[in-house]
Amino acid sequence: MNRKDDHIKLAYAQSSKVNDFDAIKFVHHAFPEIDLADIHLSVSIFNQTFPLPFYINAMTGGSDQAKMLNERFAMLAKHFNIPLATGSVTAAIKNPAVADSFTVIRQVNPQGFVIANVGAGQTVENAKKAVNLLKADALQIHVNAVQEVVMPEGDRDFSGLLRSIQLIKQALPVPVIVKEVGFGMSTKTIKQLSEIGVEYVDVAGQGGTNFAVIENQRREKPYSSFDDWGLSTVQSLINAKKFPQMNVIASGGVRNPLDVVKGLALGAKMVGLSGYFLHLVKDNTHEQAVEELNQFIEEIKMIMLVLGKKRIVDLKTAEMIIPTSLASPL
Repeated sequence: MNRKDDHIKLAYAQSSKVNDFDAIKFVHHAFPEIDLADIHLSVSIFNQTFPLPFYINAMTGGSDQAKMLNERFAMLAKHFNIPLATGSVTAAIKNPAVADSFTVIRQVNPQGFVIANVGAGQTVENAKKAVNLLKADALQIHVNAVQEVVMPEGDRDFSGLLRSIQLIKQALPVPVIVKEVGFGMSTKTIKQLSEIGVEYVDVAGQGGTNFAVIENQRREKPYSSFDDWGLSTVQSLINAKKFPQMNVIASGGVRNPLDVVKGLALGAKMVGLSGYFLHLVKDNTHEQAVEELNQFIEEIKMIMLVLGKKRIVDLKTAEMIIPTSLASPL
């Protein structure tokens, strides 16, 4: 089986689990004093405004099955006018025969906000190729040392990654987002990125799809030391609070509307979901997926109604109970 198809199969099989979002509670006040009709979910990021505070985060590309999924993701992104991030476009740069598994996104959603994706360590030339292939509105650079170490065919040389990211950031005319792949970001990591001029980070913490586990399932002899590696999304968002100039995206273990609202209340400007959307499009027709996502959006509004918050930005003043074990930056 194609490695990309392996990832889809194993990611789909991973079940939702308890994570650090569950340890956080909102303080309930009995009088919200607002009207549902006054609640608005729009957010401003990447120098434009989107109607909803979440998007379809990077997943796949590079196979026939990936093409089918990206087509379905693009249909949802178009219907709800939300951004869509691709899987690593490096697959198409190396093998143009699989480019249509990515470009199908633009065919379905020609006016949508598309985020191309490449791995850290790619050249400026390849970063530009990824953006040009999709006429992308932004570029996501994923950093995944843990996944690469566990991956049987993964990279082993991680020298010069920050310099590579800096050169791409300086050369590209579109926003550049640096994203982990489920292992979170420490205060040191975010500081290093800030120092080289990065303005957007997706902390992508532990608690959702676990690529160490996925790659271990592909190994004959697992590196089990990495199965529980990393910082959670909650910990990473708390780390990011030390950098108010950074545009922070929350992803990793975001399973439901309450997790979305908690991520926004912890300081994220937007929330990315991968596993949720993978199950949504694989388990449903497009019409069923639209209906379920409408319910998801309605529940976000209901949570905000009970919290007495009319705008997404107002969530940052919501009172939360955070365990002391999570409250300090790392």
